[in-house]
Amino acid sequence: MTFSELTDLLATQFGADVLVANTTNPQPYLTIPADRLVEICQFLRDDERVFFDLLACVTAIDNGVDAGTMEVVYNLTSIPYEHNLMLKLLVPRGPGGSRLPAVPSVAHIWRTADWHEREAFDLMGINFTGHPDLRRILLPTDWKGHPLRRDYQEDEQYHGIKTK
Repeated sequence: MTFSELTDLLATQFGADVLVANTTNPQPYLTIPADRLVEICQFLRDDERVFFDLLACVTAIDNGVDAGTMEVVYNLTSIPYEHNLMLKLLVPRGPGGSRLPAVPSVAHIWRTADWHEREAFDLMGINFTGHPDLRRILLPTDWKGHPLRRDYQEDEQYHGIKTK
């Protein structure tokens, strides 16, 4: 299934106003609202016409303090149909005065999301609501901050060890 056909199918299912297609990228992608992520992902996995049975990657991009946004990127693959789809969410850096942006978890749809979401939480500070075990995966549990954020300030020392 081509990107255009996937876009048309999703627009029919969820409404064209939900999707923003970007075809100028070498890998085209769809931007969707975070509050529709779970239902769109559930459809993409369960619908026999597309059957995205693999969540290959979840990652995050910090657009910076001035932009005030972060992106969460999902790379989906249908192994039997041999097609791929990239989904993006654009989220505020810290909605409602909280420090961490919140995105619904898709770990109940694809088990691989469990570790991918934990990594994005650990390094970028994305809070995946509904995640079954959202805790650090790469850094020590007492680490302060999220080191891949553009506004991250590294401490001079960690447990008496110089870090700079």
